[in-house]
Amino acid sequence: MLIMSMKRNLQIIAKQNNAYLYALKIHKNFVIKMKNEDYKILLVDDEPDILEFISYNLRKENYQVYTNDNGLDAIETAKKIHPHLIILDVMMPEMDGMETCAELKKIPSLNNSIIMFLTARSEDYSQLAGFEAGAADYVSKPIKPSLLISRIKALLRRYSSNDRQQDEKQTIEVGNLIIDKERYIVIKGDSEVVLPKKEFELLSLLTTKPNKVFSREEIFSKVWGNNVIVGDRTIDVHVRKLREKIGIESIKTVKGVGYKFEI
Repeated sequence: MLIMSMKRNLQIIAKQNNAYLYALKIHKNFVIKMKNEDYKILLVDDEPDILEFISYNLRKENYQVYTNDNGLDAIETAKKIHPHLIILDVMMPEMDGMETCAELKKIPSLNNSIIMFLTARSEDYSQLAGFEAGAADYVSKPIKPSLLISRIKALLRRYSSNDRQQDEKQTIEVGNLIIDKERYIVIKGDSEVVLPKKEFELLSLLTTKPNKVFSREEIFSKVWGNNVIVGDRTIDVHVRKLREKIGIESIKTVKGVGYKFEI
């Protein structure tokens, strides 16, 4: 009896180990990096030679490469292909790179697209303007192809990491609310509630961590950004509108601190 019992225990342990190894294998498959050919890169420059040269080097690395020679066309292309990375020149016809970057940042479907400037403009004020417009990196021409590829790979690793962290959080369910952050849709019961961008982002922020008190400073930073000047009552007005449209009192005021979504 003792021997049989030991055999059964060993079989159970073996099954548990197999299950663990299988789960580990799935986990590894889940977090594996995307391949180069999975990434879409939109390259925007008004100089044909630059477009051709950089496109050639990117395609050598097996990236999917799309090109435009002006900002207006780039915005339309980005809306269609949803690139992982957008590389912008600053000085371009129709719409310059700074304005193009700012416009791209306003498009909800491109929230996850990373923007890099690649330009001959190397002045400090130009770099600051690029980062303030929403760029993740600013690279001055000329640059060796190998170094440019290295910078691009670093940015795409960031995209891959953010993508894994956010994948399971694209849809938030709290109470009778469903918040689809990818499509900017709020469902209450069987009805769709239409919200402007900032009201949606405020609701999304508060519901990511129910019962957590978000300070006014944190809300301003994450919804409006540190570089945007808004009135002291801006948050209060948006909260009031949210309460009216959603028809619930889950958004609670914590006097002297901020707001929380209570469940």
